[in-house]
Amino acid sequence: MPATMKGPALFLAQFAGDAAPFDSFDGICGWASGLGYKGVQIPTFDARLFDLDKAAGSQSYCDEVAGIAASHGLAITELSTHLQGQLVAVHPAYDEAFDGFAPAALRGKPQARQAWAVDQLMKAAQASRRLGLSGSVSFTGALAWPFLYPWPQRAPGLIETAFEELGRRWRPILDAYEEAGVDLCYEIHPGEDVFDGATFEMFLERVGNHPRCAINYDPSHFLLQQLDYLAFIDIYAERIRAFHVKDAEFNPSGRQGVYSGFQPWLDRAGRFRSLGDGQVDFKAIFSKLAAIGYDRWAVLEWECCLKHPEDGAREGAAFIADQIIRVTDKAFDDFAGAGSDDAQLRRMLGLT
Repeated sequence: MPATMKGPALFLAQFAGDAAPFDSFDGICGWASGLGYKGVQIPTFDARLFDLDKAAGSQSYCDEVAGIAASHGLAITELSTHLQGQLVAVHPAYDEAFDGFAPAALRGKPQARQAWAVDQLMKAAQASRRLGLSGSVSFTGALAWPFLYPWPQRAPGLIETAFEELGRRWRPILDAYEEAGVDLCYEIHPGEDVFDGATFEMFLERVGNHPRCAINYDPSHFLLQQLDYLAFIDIYAERIRAFHVKDAEFNPSGRQGVYSGFQPWLDRAGRFRSLGDGQVDFKAIFSKLAAIGYDRWAVLEWECCLKHPEDGAREGAAFIADQIIRVTDKAFDDFAGAGSDDAQLRRMLGLT
């Protein structure tokens, strides 16, 4: 059934900082509320805003955090574990680059780093339960990503082995989310082994079609891959349980196309843009999501190579509010309707 989604909401990760009002949860909530946001998505990896260890074990702390948000007229939409999820599966080629996502004491210790990441995901499940949330958002991590383009040709079974291992690592985490009553919504994203619909299906199969394995829908990543992001909604409607509203543009040239990642963001063919400045057809997206019954949050994830983030946040609140469709509870042609009964219906069909 069609449904009206909630929003606008804001993912806080790109706005947290060391200066007020961005250096505390209370301060950043006051700022977001002043822009017109109704919800906030919390990055659990930013200690300036949230203490995940405390939240996992303390209902009073979770009540305090929810109370701060509520004092500004805000709801907590989801907890984000993007950075910790990335560390659940890291190919050795990326060990040093991803060490920065872990505590300093774990750097250079891949196994200890992974164990910490898994523990973080487990704690986020408990914290989400204490906060009364229906979903959480994350990344899958990647073992096969360095082998994306098959040259030299991949060894037979390489990708299958990677996805079997990915599924093995995530299955107990998903079970913990099932126990907590929380969906784990993966952002389908280049750099993760799950980066499009086909790879999501491969992962879903390896976790036994787990009921808590869900999607954080972000059309910007699909536009940059030249994937049909509207058809994606039709195919995976039942698994879409979170929504990042993020814009992008793709302008190929005689010099570069999809594979232009060696260039700085400003010079790439594919670029993330502030909401409304890119090429994503949000009118169609919001219509499709309303039609499939998506009733959770529309959350701005702001990224742009040009615009100032505070301008992007201010504009984004109004943009999302304008896109949300309040679904109707009656048919537009009800005025012309007439009652009927079984006998009449049979007469109309010539069945009497």
